[in-house]
Amino acid sequence: MPRVPFPPIEPPPTRVKFPNPDHLPSSWDVVAEGCDFSPGTLLLAYRSGIFPWPQGHARDVLWVSPNPREIFPLEKPPHWSRSLRRTLRKHPYEVTLDEDFMSVMRMCGETRADDTWIIPELIEGYAHLHALGWAHSVEVWEKTPGGRELVGGIYGVSVGSAFAGESMFHTRTDTSKIAFATLVSALRDAGYTLFDAQIWTSHLASLGCIETTRDVYLAQLADALTHTPKLLLR
Repeated sequence: MPRVPFPPIEPPPTRVKFPNPDHLPSSWDVVAEGCDFSPGTLLLAYRSGIFPWPQGHARDVLWVSPNPREIFPLEKPPHWSRSLRRTLRKHPYEVTLDEDFMSVMRMCGETRADDTWIIPELIEGYAHLHALGWAHSVEVWEKTPGGRELVGGIYGVSVGSAFAGESMFHTRTDTSKIAFATLVSALRDAGYTLFDAQIWTSHLASLGCIETTRDVYLAQLADALTHTPKLLLR
């Protein structure tokens, strides 16, 4: 398995300054606009409770801190559906961690056709974060006569004991759920305290994600930034 640095390597500081989301009106989600995807800028954003949301082009990038915020509770063992528990007990796939970050991110974009925010410039920025040890992925592989095919995955960014899930994909039934459940297990084992799912979707809700207010989320994030978990992926 390829090794990512641990502890992560701190990049050069950014010159970007983000407004404090805690000081925004509760109805505002957009914090800033800009197209800087350098590792220092991305890390500052995640440490501030902010993430980039390109609108189809690198020059049109919103940086947002949603209210409400979607999270997956890590303090208790997850309560998966009966069908997912059955799938997790017995499935034909190989699951790996941090083995092919770039392919996971590209597939997250490609499987959304034209409706994607995962533009090439963003992929390049997260590739740098991954090389420094801040961004991670879970891969789900299907065995083929010639080797194996990537059929599901999830990726995101780790800061302190918080993990921000960015996107996931599947090309076979339930493979994104397998990746998600694997990530939850890894986060709990490593002592993470916050799993940020960012924005509500029916798929996330079906997996057990819940909404919280931005101010509560930011307080949880501030606490998570004071903790250093064990190695995330092993």
